[in-house]
Amino acid sequence: MTPRPSSRPVRVLCSALATGALLTTAACSDGDGEDVTQAAAVARQTPTPSPTTALTEAGAKTALITEADIEDDWTQVTDSEVATWHDTMLIGTVDADDFLTGKTDAADCQRLIDGLYTDQLLGKPSGASALRGFQQGDSRLLYQVAAYERSDPQESLAWLKTLPQECDQFTVTDQGEERTVQVIETSLPKVGDDRVGLRVTVKGTADGDPATLTEDVAAVRVGNDAITVTAGGFDGAEDDSVEQAVKLGTQRLKDVLAGKSPAATPSEIE
Repeated sequence: MTPRPSSRPVRVLCSALATGALLTTAACSDGDGEDVTQAAAVARQTPTPSPTTALTEAGAKTALITEADIEDDWTQVTDSEVATWHDTMLIGTVDADDFLTGKTDAADCQRLIDGLYTDQLLGKPSGASALRGFQQGDSRLLYQVAAYERSDPQESLAWLKTLPQECDQFTVTDQGEERTVQVIETSLPKVGDDRVGLRVTVKGTADGDPATLTEDVAAVRVGNDAITVTAGGFDGAEDDSVEQAVKLGTQRLKDVLAGKSPAATPSEIE
């Protein structure tokens, strides 16, 4: 009996063609009738990753939101004005006696208060960063874009997510004055790779009168980069403006990282 010719060369050739996504809709089969059209189709459907670039100082500035992105009556202020925005109601030492685990939970709450005061809620950026401030009456909004390629922004977001439970209410003392701080979770648009929203309320006194400072806080991670937003003041919450900033700001950052120019908002076009 004459031996049957081996079908291996045909199979190898067809596999190579399919892997290289060079096949059209025509099928390729070996001597046994094995169809490899499906393999070619899978190769053709494999998505190509979108090109991304490292965030530069210029890119971080380009990714910042504008007055048009948050609408209402927000007005952009100078960088020198932003430098004076550290609210003294956020200064103080967290009382460890407020917590069952004492110093452990107190340290997390101290990290929150200190991060809000220094504008480094996710830690110090390890790469490019830029920030921009806006004011509306007695309310302020601070928007920051930063790279954290040598640290871990996801760790910081995971920590922030624990605060509504670990730091739901605690006491801060500064020069004998006690202030009550409350932290609750807020919702954000589903943008970026991960996100967290908080509302921090500080009750105490300002210039001798009872006062309540409310800060809406948002952080969104896009790869190793992140945006953070803090907005509020003695006039109350600014959740609508924060949501708008997060929604449009995240897209601006993604455009910059993809090497694109951020699209203008409708109010910028009109």
